[in-house]
Amino acid sequence: MIPFAKSILLVVSALFPIVDPIGGSPIFLSLTRDYTRQTRRLLARRIAVNSFILLIASFTIGSYVLSFFGLSLPVVQVGGGLVVISTGWALLKQKDDNDRGAIGRTVSHTDLLNDAFYPLTLPLTVGPGSISIAITLGANEPHQLGRNSLAIVAAAIGSAVVAASIYLCYAFADRLAVVIGPTGMNVILRLTSFLLVCIGVQILWNGASKLLSSLP
Repeated sequence: MIPFAKSILLVVSALFPIVDPIGGSPIFLSLTRDYTRQTRRLLARRIAVNSFILLIASFTIGSYVLSFFGLSLPVVQVGGGLVVISTGWALLKQKDDNDRGAIGRTVSHTDLLNDAFYPLTLPLTVGPGSISIAITLGANEPHQLGRNSLAIVAAAIGSAVVAASIYLCYAFADRLAVVIGPTGMNVILRLTSFLLVCIGVQILWNGASKLLSSLP
């Protein structure tokens, strides 16, 4: 039982700082500022479900998928890093809330689902860093049937904990904005966007350095 609990804590401790739902909540609120509170919470729930599916899929079959397509983790890091840099740069150049459209616009269910996956789930919430860590954790687990089943259950519980934290931080991001105020949220958004660009550069460099070191 103790090794099982340690496996859960390992998954949570490895993924939570990378996913960072607390730091991502200002970005989520900025991208959904025009939505109603009910729509935002529905979107937050969908993002949490998508994140759980992505994390557990990366843990269980991620290494096999990469092997099937002949891809390596450094290549995924380079591609994902470029996407994260692009998203962070777009947020840095985004106009202030006063220059945006009217708040409370309605969106169709299809548009909501599309926004929930890209870019809000991938790469803003579960990015290449989270996916590569989940794949690495899954690849290092034993492949015996019994022990592997326990590892998958532990990964599912740990991923569910991370997904629940994503929902709580995103669904109630508007309350955080009320406490901090518009100016404070704008400052946090700019800092978070800059950090997002830096994270993208770091992810890109991690993959590029490994690729360069593999050259003869």
